[in-house]
Amino acid sequence: MLPAKVTKRTEADMRRWPAIVGVLALLLAACTPAFHVRIPGKVANHRLSPNPTAAPGAHWVPQVGMSWQYQLSGTVATNVDAAVFDIDGVDNSSSTVAALHAAGHRAVCYVDAGSWEPGRPDSGQFPPGVKGKALDGWPDERWLDIRQINVLEPIMAARFDVCRQKGFDAVEADNVDGYGNDTGFSLSGANQIAYNKLLAGLAHDRGLAIGLKNDLDQVPTLVGYFDFAVNEQCNQFNECDTLVPFIRAGKPVFNVEYSGSPAFYCPAMNARHFSSIRKSLNLDAPRQAC
Repeated sequence: MLPAKVTKRTEADMRRWPAIVGVLALLLAACTPAFHVRIPGKVANHRLSPNPTAAPGAHWVPQVGMSWQYQLSGTVATNVDAAVFDIDGVDNSSSTVAALHAAGHRAVCYVDAGSWEPGRPDSGQFPPGVKGKALDGWPDERWLDIRQINVLEPIMAARFDVCRQKGFDAVEADNVDGYGNDTGFSLSGANQIAYNKLLAGLAHDRGLAIGLKNDLDQVPTLVGYFDFAVNEQCNQFNECDTLVPFIRAGKPVFNVEYSGSPAFYCPAMNARHFSSIRKSLNLDAPRQAC
């Protein structure tokens, strides 16, 4: 399993990006055209109503500018000052979600939707024919043939059911950009859009919001189906402008960077109204927020 899963990112990629990335971020902040977004109230004041869990058929609507925490390893530190916690849906129990709600936070359920992981409770339900090549950097994990909807839909529906039963407010479906990777399958952009729309429908049918994880090239098509974006390293790879449609639609962008100084890239992130944090690659509790 995780910590941080950085699709389409290799160690060689990391080494190719020098320290001048921070300087480029400053230039980008200065050059990015201004745009206006209606941001309701003081979103940092994130206290919830007594019963924050969405009813079936309805779902939580996150706001632009909400602070967030991304923790996929270790015991969840529920005292971190963030409005939204994105945590693993298997490793964390309903009591952890309840503790987050009691402290006034929202909880996002991390679910792997585009790849197979050994050791998950349902890993035996994936037939061999749906598992493809290993993910770059994750030799035990396999890309899924997302064209086989009849196989994957009930598995993903059951995973989302677990998220709902534990009281989560939303889902982060990871690895939903297989068509742009070497999966071992002939996946098209249309295949990916169909699968991602399916995931959004499964979440909303269960009263869960859902975030689009990376898949930057398909943002224009998918922004209307997803409630927020979760992004890794758009600053490092100079891709942040592709996520601006979410902000313009009144939907937050939760960004995490694993390298560089927040002092350099935070001005550009704040200018876009992104919710950006700096984390270590093991995605434990410590964070630096813009």
